[in-house]
Amino acid sequence: MAQLRWPFFLLALLVIFVIVMIERSAVSATAVAARLPAFATGSRTTVVDNAINVFTPEQKQKLDELRQEKADEIASLPEELSGFGIASLQFVDGFLLFTIALMTLALVIPEAVQAKIQGLITLIFAIVLIIFALIKIVVVIAKLITMVAMLLSFPFGTLAYLIIFGSFPRSGALAVLSLLFILKVIFGVLLLLAHQGFLKDWRVIIFVLLAFIGDFIIAFLYGIVPGFLVSITDAIAAIVLLIIGIIVAILLGLGGIISFVMALKP
Repeated sequence: MAQLRWPFFLLALLVIFVIVMIERSAVSATAVAARLPAFATGSRTTVVDNAINVFTPEQKQKLDELRQEKADEIASLPEELSGFGIASLQFVDGFLLFTIALMTLALVIPEAVQAKIQGLITLIFAIVLIIFALIKIVVVIAKLITMVAMLLSFPFGTLAYLIIFGSFPRSGALAVLSLLFILKVIFGVLLLLAHQGFLKDWRVIIFVLLAFIGDFIIAFLYGIVPGFLVSITDAIAAIVLLIIGIIVAILLGLGGIISFVMALKP
């Protein structure tokens, strides 16, 4: 890439790094949403207040009493209850960050050992991603089963579900998702400005498409259900993204093995 425009390339690397850090919650998605304009995040009214309208007056009174009793416990709930979907995007967008970082490494190491090093690093990256994705998918499936079981245990299991999981911050999450989408567009533009040859790199094209598809999957699953069910579809979105990440990682790992073996041949 003799004509690589370094400023744009390094900016693209920085942008995709920021994207993954937001998804990893190194930059809290909740904090990002809080800094966005109110019109972007929508009303902060909890969906529980609307969802309880399906219950009788006696059940509503019981729900209000239960909410008051559990107020302290609700306030201390771990942040993971805010959702798995956006965090799981790192298992898709991470391929873009890895690819661009690998390209940067290729520009500073001797060409004679590039194939060996890249193949080995790719294999290690794929194995690590698969391990973490499998651990994460077990956690998400367990939480999904818990939520569905509570929701279907009418009436008191349903009440407990609404208290714990019924106030998913959908508007804030969609605002963060929009921010990530814009950053990905900026990343794509910067990459093209750095070198038009990236349009011919099938790996980059596929990973960019997957990055945008991941956003659309989450946005679609957030939008097809009432607000108090978004916690469930959020978990489903995470499972879909994790499965995609595992499949891509397996293919990437196989490619790394082939590249490493081919580089060993005289």
